[in-house]
Amino acid sequence: MTDTISQISRKTGMSPGSLVYVGEMTGEGTHISVIDYDKQKIEERAVHSVEEILPYRERDTITWVNVSGLENTGLIESFGQAFNIHPLVLEDILNTHQRPKFEEYDDYLFIVLKSLSQNKGGASVAAEQICILLLNNFVFTFKEQKDDLFQPVRSRIDNSKGRIRNLGADYLVYTLVDTIVDRNFVILESISDVIEQVEDELLDNPEKETLATIQQTKRSLISIRRMVSPLRDLISSLLRSDSRLIDEKTHIYFRDVQDHVLRITETLESYRDMLSGLLDIYISSVSNKMNEVMKVLTVFASIFIPLTFIAGIYGMNFEYMPELKWKWAYPVLLGLFLVIPVVLLIYFKKKKWL
Repeated sequence: MTDTISQISRKTGMSPGSLVYVGEMTGEGTHISVIDYDKQKIEERAVHSVEEILPYRERDTITWVNVSGLENTGLIESFGQAFNIHPLVLEDILNTHQRPKFEEYDDYLFIVLKSLSQNKGGASVAAEQICILLLNNFVFTFKEQKDDLFQPVRSRIDNSKGRIRNLGADYLVYTLVDTIVDRNFVILESISDVIEQVEDELLDNPEKETLATIQQTKRSLISIRRMVSPLRDLISSLLRSDSRLIDEKTHIYFRDVQDHVLRITETLESYRDMLSGLLDIYISSVSNKMNEVMKVLTVFASIFIPLTFIAGIYGMNFEYMPELKWKWAYPVLLGLFLVIPVVLLIYFKKKKWL
């Protein structure tokens, strides 16, 4: 959180639309790939400048430009100049701490999403901002990192029999959004496994590590919920849009994404309730464990109270105590010390205190 605030504070005092990269510096540079396709053919290549992309505007094909790495602000600015993208949109692309949203402009649509993944060890969740621009026969995706997030989409495009090659750029946007949203199911499945493990630990022997796991999982759920909840409004706004860039036939696919978002949101709520219940069970288990210990200690204390009482009486230094000079006083007293605990234990058993 502190790093996020310090990064955003770098823009303090600058005018709106100032292009400053607010995100993690990876040092990997910016990579641009272009996939141009239609029903009959497909072309995929890597480019190094915006000028290499401009000729694709003269074609009737669908062109997908994927930009990985946002540290080169000059390159992002050149994209905006070449395709007439508003400076505030470019600013949002470079500010990687945006809330998921949908914005509609005259010639293009702008979508901001969060792609979630689990960190090593599955202890927490990492988020990568994905920005999508939908233009006429053009789709731009801007990612923070170079990874294989969209490899399934590339595979579908390579398969000439798929629906994606026969529909427009809006269907490509649907495919990208669906890919990002469905990654959440993988994370939820992993969280489900963690919850089951915690349940087993609570039944067997809850430890401090169990409480730490519950708290870490709750924090992960909060992070996921913060990034997934805005998707409901995002998809709803997209479905209400009357932009010519989205064909009416594509709405049914976006409604399917909306159903996925609702399922994810409902699952998050149920997991949150389950974790709250597990936390209560943990507290109860620890309290019961403490009560068991206290019960055993109380039993021992109850047994030794009469023994201590007897030993205290005969430990007094009075001269006239008839039992002190009796020949069998000592063995009788030892026997009494044995009988009293046995009688007390039998009594406790009958009372079901043990």
